[in-house]
This record gives sequence, structure tokens and C-alpha cells, in this order.
Amino acid sequence: ITVIAAIRFQKAAADCLLIERFSRNLSYHIHTALHRIRREGLEGQCFCAVLLPRRFLLLRRPAETYLLLLCFRRTIYRCFNHLPAARHARHRLDTSSSMRPLTEEETKMVFEKLYKFIGKDIKSMIERPDGRYCLRLHKNRVYYVSEALMKKATNIARDKLVSLGTPVGKLTHSGKFRLTVGALDLLSRYAKHKVWLKPSAEMQYLYGNHVVKSGLGRITENTPAYTGVVVYSMSDIPLGFGLSAKSTNECRSMEPNGIVVLHQADVGEYLRAEDEL
Repeated sequence: ITVIAAIRFQKAAADCLLIERFSRNLSYHIHTALHRIRREGLEGQCFCAVLLPRRFLLLRRPAETYLLLLCFRRTIYRCFNHLPAARHARHRLDTSSSMRPLTEEETKMVFEKLYKFIGKDIKSMIERPDGRYCLRLHKNRVYYVSEALMKKATNIARDKLVSLGTPVGKLTHSGKFRLTVGALDLLSRYAKHKVWLKPSAEMQYLYGNHVVKSGLGRITENTPAYTGVVVYSMSDIPLGFGLSAKSTNECRSMEPNGIVVLHQADVGEYLRAEDEL
């Protein structure tokens, strides 16, 4: 994690509770810091543990001791209020598994992806006749969940919560949002552009291949190129979704082996990538 730390060096000596030569064993430093906090009778106060090149610092934390912003590609741990035992330090400091609302930037990324498939029906997706729905992030997975169910889930400890509502996508390590096959039911309900496959092309698509012109049964009129489309069988069963490689007019004059839909997800992933889902 890249974090920005703020330190006023001329006051570091007075505000620093612990200075150690940094080793690779980070858990040792955290245990030592917690022991020092308890020994000094400072439990309940707020500290900032900082990793610097070859140094581990434990700083007292009134904010007025900070002045200069320095950026380090290291992890900064903040120890808050009553850490009773060192063995609990890692659990308390790691908040990546907690369920939370999406930030403004994350919400923008999710809505931009959904807009390609359902357009302005995003509002209908949130304000449904059966109640209001929302998006929540849990363990880097984005869930589409009713507010009633979300309120009930607050009674469950976050480390015990496995899933909540419908998983529609996930945030990658690079911070990008990617729709997953769990969003298929939601997209098929509000999709503006659709593609139907011939029975002979269904199995090929369910193995993760693109849709070619020879396997195209029909396509909705006025579908533009590079927009989101939901892929159906001829019996109107949703099979997956992807991006249209060509517009409706261009599809009419394509060669049989030309790509019509770029594959993104399909229901075959429930077997092919069961562990990842």
C-alpha cells in the first residue's frame, strides 16, 4: 500500500516513542510497539507506526507535530484505542475485509461499466418497486444488495461475512473495476442491446470464445459498435455478456468468421473458474 506520512523531523525526538532498526519481520516490530505502549501506560491514545528506509518509528500522534508530507512506498499502520494483545494486532490493523460503501471514484467506475449495458436504467436498478438497492464493497468484491438485507448483515461480524447480495464485479489490484458473470441476471433485466446465438454456437461461446457472424442468430436494431450487449440463446436464456465489435448495419455485410461480440463473461465460468468465483 502506498501511503503518505506526515512528520516534523525537528520534533521527532520528543514525539517518538520507539526507534528501531527495521528488519524484515514486521510482526516483531508491531509486537514490540504494543508492548512498549502497555508498559508506558499509554493504552487508549493514538499512535502512528511508520516504516522508513532501515528504520521503524512509533510516533505519538497529536496532529500538530506533523508538518511535511513525505511519500514512502511502504505500509503505515495506525494503532487505535486499546489493542489488548499482540496476537490481535494484525486482525485489528487490516481493514481490507470490512464491508463498506463505495467511494466516489469507485462508484463512478462501476456506473460507467453498467452504463454501457443498461444506459439510463441505472436509476431503476437502484430504486426498484420492491425497495431500494445499493452497492457495497467487501473483500474487493462489489455486491448489489437491498438496503433491508444490508441492515440485517450489520449484525454479522465482518470477518465471518462471506458474501452479501449479488456479486456484480470486483476491483483488480490495479484499481480497475471488472464486471463478473454474477452481474448477468442484473444486466439481462435492464439490457438495451441484445444478441441471440444459434444453437450450434452456444457451446463454443460457453467455452469463453468470441461470437462470430456464422453463430449469430439475430441482434437488436441500431446496436452501435463497442457497446455492452447481453448474449442469449434462441430460447431467451441469458448466456453471458460482452462488447459489440460491429454495429448492426456492419454485421449484415460481414464475413462468416468475423467477430461480432467480444467475450467478457459467460455462465460456463461457474464450471471453468469455480474456485475464483
